[in-house]
Amino acid sequence: MYKNYPDDYIFPAIIEKNTNNFNIYFPDLPGCVASGNSIPEAIKEAKGALELHLWGMEQDDEVIPVPEYKNMQIAANETICFIDVNMFNIRAQMANRSVKKTLTIPWYLNELAEKQKINFSQLLQSALKAQLGI
Repeated sequence: MYKNYPDDYIFPAIIEKNTNNFNIYFPDLPGCVASGNSIPEAIKEAKGALELHLWGMEQDDEVIPVPEYKNMQIAANETICFIDVNMFNIRAQMANRSVKKTLTIPWYLNELAEKQKINFSQLLQSALKAQLGI
């Protein structure tokens, strides 16, 4: 699934000092933003935002831009920094996240299964894996 995408990315980011906090945005990735009350907090949030943004682009099979490192223009209240991420953890986390499903079964099956203390989620996962051959 991730064969065409690298595991490591480094993108330039702009830290913008505001009255109450620090905002970080990525010029090469419109919409990827973060903020924090301190620079370390804002950078931590920016790393998480960058991971999720890139993961979403990978999922949508989008072309991830080559970061532009030259000729970056910044305002007086801005600083350039570089944010690096390794995608292994976020890919694993997102692949193993739980998804809630609502389903309908006959009443009598529900009663019998509950009396036998059957774990519905575990049973459904096992049945799906068997059906899918995984």
